[in-house]
Amino acid sequence: MAVQEKTLTCGQLEWFYRVVEAEASSTRVPVVLLHGLPATGHSWRGVLLALEERGFGAIAPDWIGFGASAKPDRRTFAYTPDAYITALEDFLAALGIQRCSLIVQGFIGAIGLQYALRHPDQIERLVVLNAPLTSRAKLPWKMKQLGLPLAGEMLTQDPLLVDRTLESGGGYVIKDADLDIYRRPFLKSSDAGRALFAVVQNLRLAQTTAEIQQGFPEWPRPVLVAWGLRDRWLPVDLATEFVQVSPEAELVQLPDVGHYPQIDWFDKVNEVVIPFLLRSVI
Repeated sequence: MAVQEKTLTCGQLEWFYRVVEAEASSTRVPVVLLHGLPATGHSWRGVLLALEERGFGAIAPDWIGFGASAKPDRRTFAYTPDAYITALEDFLAALGIQRCSLIVQGFIGAIGLQYALRHPDQIERLVVLNAPLTSRAKLPWKMKQLGLPLAGEMLTQDPLLVDRTLESGGGYVIKDADLDIYRRPFLKSSDAGRALFAVVQNLRLAQTTAEIQQGFPEWPRPVLVAWGLRDRWLPVDLATEFVQVSPEAELVQLPDVGHYPQIDWFDKVNEVVIPFLLRSVI
């Protein structure tokens, strides 16, 4: 088993992504995994390997502006949810993915929920891990300060912000080998910091959560909400509220897991996500 690393250029944007191949005889739709802020597709490595073991093909891109993907100037890429949705649409089309299951996590991962609402026929199953689901969700100060004029521009040039943010979401210490991968873009170029600054400034969380709240009561396909209870920024009652008004959604609580479940404890994520995805082919 191996996670492959590839690049794909769509228009003026180069995407870096990690991929595992499906079994040759598999009829299962691929799984697309969207990381949170300020992580990268590397955060899904443990989940990718588990998906491959069960015969799924899966793709975990670095969002534009993150990891090894392109970090365009904000004059050519707006870093808004709408810009990301259009870019993701082009990326999946270039890969030839007409239908998939989608797994999203975190504040930028929530843009994947907007994508699903705008492309419902493309999504077979949906998994949500600790993402802002209602208008009561607020960006934590740890992230909000990264978008402040002047202060944010300086803070986002510090590679150690990755350590502080990823470890603050649940209180777990991340291995140095993994932190090296998350820090690498910030050590290579100031473009990573400028992109992160632009992302935080343009998250438009109120509009994103309003669209999620309005759309998912009518969502017709299965949704698994798997929630790390140790999340210091998004309480589980946001997930409970979402599930109560979304008829196709179910909630599974993950004890001892923080804001980044796939980083904090990917085995617990696999224990609930894999069976959920397999239901569609049993």
